[in-house]
Amino acid sequence: MARVTIRPSTALLTDHYELTMLQAALRSGAASRQCVFETFARRLPSGRRYGVLAGTGRVLDAIESFRFGDAELSDLRERRVVDERTLDFLADYRFEGSIWGYAEGETYFPYSPVLVVESDFAHGVILETVVLSILNHDTAVASAASRMTGAAGARPVIEMGSRRTHEEAAVAAARAAYIAGFASTSNLEAGRRHGVPTGGTAAHSFTLLHESEREAFEAQVASLGSGTTLLVDTYDVTEGVNTAIEVAGTGLGGVRLDSGDLVVQASEVREQLDALGATGTKIVVTSDLDEYAIAALAAAPVDTYGVGTRAVTGSGHPTASMVFKLVACEDEEGRMIGVAKKSKDKVSFGGRKYALRRRSPLGVVEAEVLGIGEEPQGDEDDRDLMVPLVSDGDIVGRGHCTLEAARARHEASVAELPRSAHQLSQGQPAVETIFLTETP
Repeated sequence: MARVTIRPSTALLTDHYELTMLQAALRSGAASRQCVFETFARRLPSGRRYGVLAGTGRVLDAIESFRFGDAELSDLRERRVVDERTLDFLADYRFEGSIWGYAEGETYFPYSPVLVVESDFAHGVILETVVLSILNHDTAVASAASRMTGAAGARPVIEMGSRRTHEEAAVAAARAAYIAGFASTSNLEAGRRHGVPTGGTAAHSFTLLHESEREAFEAQVASLGSGTTLLVDTYDVTEGVNTAIEVAGTGLGGVRLDSGDLVVQASEVREQLDALGATGTKIVVTSDLDEYAIAALAAAPVDTYGVGTRAVTGSGHPTASMVFKLVACEDEEGRMIGVAKKSKDKVSFGGRKYALRRRSPLGVVEAEVLGIGEEPQGDEDDRDLMVPLVSDGDIVGRGHCTLEAARARHEASVAELPRSAHQLSQGQPAVETIFLTETP
């Protein structure tokens, strides 16, 4: 018998004003006007050359679960958040519009329309908060993780930041990091819920629990086998490595370093391991790593990196600063017209956007081309970016959001970026965003 997954309602994972706007629009009659909402970032985090979209699959799950059941309606009624007419509307709410967007794992640039919602005002506007809360978090993590895996090259990176963020954010972060190339996570719920590979061995507390480091190593090897990774810096690293090989033999899987000058220590430990005959024992390094620390370790004999805090917090940029804006709506004569916010420093561009990635004959990205109101035309070297996600209320885009599809999309998308995109130094976006029609 197939297992049925029942997700809790996401309807109240929203801001109060989404529902008061709905109430006022229902009263004025504007709620039924057809609209286009777009999610985009006006700029990348300072110094970043590109961003990586993550969370789209979770957005589809959230929309599917965006239902106002008896519990949600009773709560809104008791707190007098909205009136009875609005509660009646919410009781029957199902998203009935269509959604287009970038495939999950795709790179993006300023003003890239990563998610486009087409519906009447009432059905679209109340999705704003839940869409942004997911995309801003997951995209921030994936964008940072992509820089880390780029700096690591062929060496695997493990996500291990669960203890540095909210428990649910930790699960989402593990998924986003995996999309951006991380090899595994320490978070077991991410493994159960999303299928992210998990791993881990022991912390310093396990060593301190025992009478000696040797006793701790013996217990770990007896339980997990000689292929395990032993943490060798609880006391003295040199003695720890000697003891590790004495206990596990030269077939020891790995040793982990979690403190000190990792560049120097990794070199010394590699030399020591080789001298002891443990030439196949790998060196895993942890300790507040980020993309810059990983890059600094490139010449060191490190086999695997473990990243915690900086992965789950976006490496200093915990949000992607995405917004959800109304860009077109139906006028009184039934025509769709572009609308846009024009306040200082928060300019939006009106009209429904279509996106194309312009590439050279060699397959290198040259520009992000946005057509307003119509699709831009490219040649055989270019690539359309928009894929269908929801059609007339039916979710049709899950294939673009599976973990493996998103991971493959990230790898391919990053590979086609110009060389400047991979620099960690401060700089402008590696790709220019071009609007094909006049903008405000």
